[in-house]
Amino acid sequence: MPGFMTLPEAPSYALLRATIPAVCLADASSFEAMEGLVSADIVIADGKVDVILPAGTAPAALPAADMRGGMVWPTFTDMHTHIDKGHIWERRRNPDGTFMGALENVMADRQANWSADDVAARMEFSLKSAYAHGTSLLRTHLDSLPPQHEISFEVFADTREKWAGRIELQAVALFSIDMIFEPFFDDLTRLLKRHNGLIGGVTQMLPDLDARLDRMFRAAADNGLDIDLHVDETEEREVLTLGRIAEAKLRNGFEGAVTVGHCCSLARQDEDTAKRTIDAVAQAGLSVVSLPMCNMYLQDRHEGRTPRWRGVTLFKELTAAGVKTAVSSDNTRDPFYAYGDLDPVEVIREAVRILQLDHPLDETARIITRTPAEILGRGERGVIAEGGPADLVLFSARRWSEFLSRPQADRIVMRNGMGIDR
Repeated sequence: MPGFMTLPEAPSYALLRATIPAVCLADASSFEAMEGLVSADIVIADGKVDVILPAGTAPAALPAADMRGGMVWPTFTDMHTHIDKGHIWERRRNPDGTFMGALENVMADRQANWSADDVAARMEFSLKSAYAHGTSLLRTHLDSLPPQHEISFEVFADTREKWAGRIELQAVALFSIDMIFEPFFDDLTRLLKRHNGLIGGVTQMLPDLDARLDRMFRAAADNGLDIDLHVDETEEREVLTLGRIAEAKLRNGFEGAVTVGHCCSLARQDEDTAKRTIDAVAQAGLSVVSLPMCNMYLQDRHEGRTPRWRGVTLFKELTAAGVKTAVSSDNTRDPFYAYGDLDPVEVIREAVRILQLDHPLDETARIITRTPAEILGRGERGVIAEGGPADLVLFSARRWSEFLSRPQADRIVMRNGMGIDR
């Protein structure tokens, strides 16, 4: 097994002198944090976290591995991905890097190539990458224009079963809400209920947007489905559906979970409009996921001109308002984003730079661990807890400067107390 250290081959052992982000501990009350980090010994027994102790207090008789201050994190949650369209770049590139170039080339590739075998092969490779990097919970959006919805959701169902116990998978149907009054939407809703999926979609500034949102919320409520939408992925100030979604959730008394992704145009609004929208999002209890790498790649891209803004949403303002906020990979090596490897460490490293999530860094670790796991309804996966599974990611990096300066390619991913073979 590759890595910077060797784990003991024993049913019970200790990780000594580990550095843990306090926000990633289920209970950090007995530790004193410095820059959001605590020092601890972790005792692992029979694949579970037996006890978490102050550094230097683990039983001396136990076999042990000395972390020498290296970080220990829970496994990651990548809550907004597109593993159905990933890794098509080499056969279908984006000629100009624009949003329209991405749309057109994904559509062409889908029509030409997306058989069940093709989608399955690319999903499998994507999940192998995610697993090797330390992800244990992943949500993907699946392009769901007919007849692709039937193909991709059947493949997803098989893939979810195959990967059970390694990565827990959730799927969202991605389609345009201008189809919501068509018979197709009823068929799609039945498919989602059958596969335990989520209603998704791309919101647009349509004259009857409120009626379409009401139709979506009613269908979700009637079928016990949650909602995860692509929202305002544009630099155009006049495109702002985010507040309307919040109003629709409140108007319909919808009790399920609603997640909104991107929300780029929020950062283009005047202060009063932005504050009013953020207050509505907080009141409605929406969760927001930012996709900083993809949005910085696509937004404000114009030939021969340097971009004038970073393309991301008002992450800090949303967080300050009490909104649950997280970051995620989004697309990988397809026309929407030419790069990426489904590595949450890369995502958080870039998010810190793009969104300026430092000074302080105390709670930054939550954005790929605790918060996205909570948003996906699996909060126990985002923390290290006594009695919980020893699903951990070990790093040689001892402090934030080391963690954020290198790709952490020597990390050790542990599942059930054992290092995986990557």
